[in-house]
Amino acid sequence: MHLLHQRGPLHDLPDTQEAYDAVLADVVEQALRRITPDGNLEHPDCYDDIGDTSLGITSLLAFAWQRGKDPRLPEAVRRSLAFHLRERVYTVDNPGYPNLKVRNSGLPYARYVLEAGAHPIGDWPSTAWALLQAVTILDVTDGLVDDEQRTALVELAHGYWRWLTEATFFNPQEAGNQAIGCVVGGLMLARHLPSAEGESVRARALRVYADEIRAHRVSDRGALLPPEHGGAYDNNYGPISLSFLAQAHLVSGEDVFAEDGEALARYIDARLTNGGFDNGGPRYSEQHSAFESVLGLRYFGSRIGADLGRYRGDSRWARHAVKPDGGVDGHFAWMLVWQIQDATRWHRTPATEAVRHQLRAGTVSVAFDSRMTPSVVEADGTYYLPAAVNRQHGFGPVLDGFLLCRPMGEVRVRDVRADGLTAKLVTKPVVGRDHVLRHVRSLYVTDGTRLWVTVALERLAGTPYLLAGLPYAADDGDRVRRVAEGEIAAAGALRLTHPAQQGPDHFDARAELTQEQAAFALAADPRGYGNPDEGWRHLVTSTAYEAEPAPGAPPHLHVFAVRYGPGGDFTPSFDGDLTMHTEAFTAVIETEDAHGDPGLALTGR
Repeated sequence: MHLLHQRGPLHDLPDTQEAYDAVLADVVEQALRRITPDGNLEHPDCYDDIGDTSLGITSLLAFAWQRGKDPRLPEAVRRSLAFHLRERVYTVDNPGYPNLKVRNSGLPYARYVLEAGAHPIGDWPSTAWALLQAVTILDVTDGLVDDEQRTALVELAHGYWRWLTEATFFNPQEAGNQAIGCVVGGLMLARHLPSAEGESVRARALRVYADEIRAHRVSDRGALLPPEHGGAYDNNYGPISLSFLAQAHLVSGEDVFAEDGEALARYIDARLTNGGFDNGGPRYSEQHSAFESVLGLRYFGSRIGADLGRYRGDSRWARHAVKPDGGVDGHFAWMLVWQIQDATRWHRTPATEAVRHQLRAGTVSVAFDSRMTPSVVEADGTYYLPAAVNRQHGFGPVLDGFLLCRPMGEVRVRDVRADGLTAKLVTKPVVGRDHVLRHVRSLYVTDGTRLWVTVALERLAGTPYLLAGLPYAADDGDRVRRVAEGEIAAAGALRLTHPAQQGPDHFDARAELTQEQAAFALAADPRGYGNPDEGWRHLVTSTAYEAEPAPGAPPHLHVFAVRYGPGGDFTPSFDGDLTMHTEAFTAVIETEDAHGDPGLALTGR
């Protein structure tokens, strides 16, 4: 089976102006076939996320007219805009909507679903999206609509902004992408208002960003990030936040959006594997955005000099939102307009500087979490997740069911490049069940094709083993395929184990089950609302590679050595305090210096 949402890298999509014109031409033909006599452009199967979708198609038609002056489009734009102004603007409170601060305000809003009282929780983002559709239309309709319609649209957009920021609690879903999108809407709206009123809206938008979003950033892997549905980052919505930060900077010129966008971009670059696979998040743990992410990944990838376009998007939404039948949907339509308007080109070469939370070279990468434990290991096109034992998750030594990977104190990191090799040494103080503090030294070395991992710590009593990862997925052309094994060799005995018990809290990689499905089964709230990361943390056991200690290690140490990727027999040798010889390199983990930092010498063979 293939993973549903993670497909080809986003930078593989043609992004020439000719390619975009072809996309818009297809949208035009679909829309002209679909438009009803009253001007409705909604997809016939659309039920939720509907309140802004006809307006979104209108924005694409207006933009296509601006580029090509197709004579069929002015009438369609005017008729569809009239439909939205007449049929999709609500000013009476939605019964049951819980997030209002002002009752009976009379301000306009958009509905997530059209029925009164049905699923009203989505009205806030639907209104933010409707605001963005409206201001995008205002940007591209000079000479296309008459003064009466244009004035009505400006007044509607201003009303949406006031409903979002005055009549309701701001950002009730704690979704960073929605919140930043709302700010972008205010910044774009300000340009269409009289000067004094526009400056007031612009200033309010900047204050909202500072007070309601930036002040509430959360930390993950050393970065401060806009919170996403209550968590630090979501691999579906995080890159969408990056696109909103890009547009905010393009519209306003304010340095704060560039600074925060670059910080988020560097974070994404560090957590993203070389092959573009990623998982984890507080809303959807494997669902990926596509065209919604292009602007931010391209814009900030260029600014920081990183190949963020390797991010695997969902190619079914490669250009615009679609329904299951492939028909265009107006959801997020403004993002296609913005990415076409922006002339930035993809930066296609990896960033060269070493970063704390990633090791990357060639086709190999290791992304590390905040504890400097691998969150994803990639080698030979196969992706390994942290395995689980006794409700403990990670990569590291296990003794009597206790996983030694959670630091109790400062984690030290040293990066070395030598002779075509890239290495990272991670040293952690770790406390076991016996309350003894041990120093776990983990060495990661790659030649760009293979990854060697060596873990050493003071000799343990008993029979420890190394938890060496859950084989989970592998590249398969432009798709990602679920797997249950990978190519691994170990200096000691190696075994692939599967859970002895069945149930949602035991993940067997041989089952046709995705990590996201398993995580939601364990989450406290329904799918789409529960936190899959929290659910996954309830996992008791999983499929895992387990490696026994390497023979010939120094007598005072337990040393585990594994190699991920292709190769023959793996028989490393050891001498001195800790010198390791493999078929590709010699590594010397040196004694600590005066500051307690360990040294690392690396030589290719």
